[in-house]
Amino acid sequence: MRQRYLVLLSVFASLPAMALTFQTRLESSEWTVEGDKFECRLTQPITDFGSGEFVRRAGEQATFRLNSDSAMIGGGSATLLAAAAPWQPGRGDINLGAVQIGSGNVLFNSSHVQAGRLISGLMDGRSPVVRHYSGDGRVSEVRLLPVKFNKAFNEYQGCVAKLLPKNFEQIRQSRIGFPGEGIELDAQARAQLQMMLAFMQADPTVNHIELDGHSDNSGNRLTNRDLSRRRALAVMEFFKANGVQASQITLRFHGERYPLAPNTTAANRAKNRRVIVQLARVAPTEKPSPRATATASAASTS
Repeated sequence: MRQRYLVLLSVFASLPAMALTFQTRLESSEWTVEGDKFECRLTQPITDFGSGEFVRRAGEQATFRLNSDSAMIGGGSATLLAAAAPWQPGRGDINLGAVQIGSGNVLFNSSHVQAGRLISGLMDGRSPVVRHYSGDGRVSEVRLLPVKFNKAFNEYQGCVAKLLPKNFEQIRQSRIGFPGEGIELDAQARAQLQMMLAFMQADPTVNHIELDGHSDNSGNRLTNRDLSRRRALAVMEFFKANGVQASQITLRFHGERYPLAPNTTAANRAKNRRVIVQLARVAPTEKPSPRATATASAASTS
C-alpha cells in the first residue's frame, strides 16, 4: 500500500501545475463600446475578475488594459498572447511580449504595438490572453473571447472617428511662431489656435488661457518689448473674436529676455519671435496671481 501511494504521489508531482483561468462563458461573452470626443473604450467583462478593454485617447493610438475588481493575480511580469482558438487546428499562439502587473485596479496598459496586434488577432478569431506565473509555480490566466468582436469593433471605429485631434496633455501648451518680423498671425498659427479653441469648446472645464509674448533682439529693448506685447495681443484678439472672454485670458510680455535659442542666426531669431499659449482649468474661486494680473493690466493699457 505504501509503495502504491508513493507511485501515485510521484505521478501527480510530475504533472504540470493547473492554470487558474478567468474567462466568461461563450454564450455570455459580449463587447461593449463607450466613449466621447476625448476617449473611446471597447470592453469585454470577465466573470469573477473584472474586464479587458481597448482604450484610445484623442491624439493617441489604442492601448489594451486589464482591469481587476480585486487582487486576483500577483504582481511582476506576465506574458501577453494572441492565442489561437481550439477550432483553429495547426495554429500556434502568438507571443506579444511581457507586461508588468501593477497593484491597482488597472493591472497594466499595453504598448500601442501590442494593442494593434491583439486587435488584428481578434479580427482573425484569436483570444487575448494574459498568463502570469507566480513564484511558487502556479499559473493564472485571463482570457477574452473573439465572439461578436467584429461588429463591436466597427462601432468602436465610429467612436474613434469623432475623437478630437489631440488630448489635453498634447494641446495644453503651444508655441505660436512669427517667422516674419511683424505681429500678424499666419495660416499655421491660426490652425494651431483653432485646434486649442476647439478643445476648449469641447471641454468647458478648460476655461483659462495664459499668453506669454517674446521677441528676438533685433531692435532696441523698448521696441522688442512692445513687439512681444503686440504679438500676445494678436493671439488674445483671435480668442476674443471666437467667443473667449477677456476675463479668461492672462497676458504677459517679456521682450527679448527669454530666448529659446541664441540670437546669432536668422533661423534662431525666428524661433525667438513667439507667443507661448497655455490652457488651464481654473476653479471659479481661483484668481490669477497679482503679478500676472498687474502685467495683463499693463499690457492692455500700454
